[in-house]
Amino acid sequence: MKGHRGIATISSALVVCFLALGHFEPQYFMLHLYESLLYVSIVLLLFYFEDRWAYMLGMVAPAVWLFLTYATGLLGGAMRQFSRLLHLEGTSNEVSLLAGVTAVLSVLMIVFCAYRWKREFAGRAESRKTFLVSLGVVGLYYATLVIWFWEMVPDAVTKM
Repeated sequence: MKGHRGIATISSALVVCFLALGHFEPQYFMLHLYESLLYVSIVLLLFYFEDRWAYMLGMVAPAVWLFLTYATGLLGGAMRQFSRLLHLEGTSNEVSLLAGVTAVLSVLMIVFCAYRWKREFAGRAESRKTFLVSLGVVGLYYATLVIWFWEMVPDAVTKM
């Protein structure tokens, strides 16, 4: 049960990060709210003792988010903000800094869920099925997010 608390705490912190991103980027609030729903579902899966699905989603979803963040260049901006903090300079972009915090929490989520998965479910027959279904769900989830974002960008740029 202690493992659930750690994963639920990290998942809840990720929800807070995405909602804070929505505060700093009000034109993308609904998009960030949508991003947070996957982590709310992980907490609910843990609450209802669907650990197998929660752990797998807790590994796959942050990994895909990290890949998308890296591919869009936001992760590079986050590292620059962390570098500024290490040199005792102020941050110049709160969104990038918050994306960096989200990235660190995402890595922690992957590590915690992988540890729990290995202890409880590794080597079982349903492992492959769980991975493939979770990957499909996360793939559709983030495909929807990317399409939604792609359609929002021209509207946000023209309103500036």
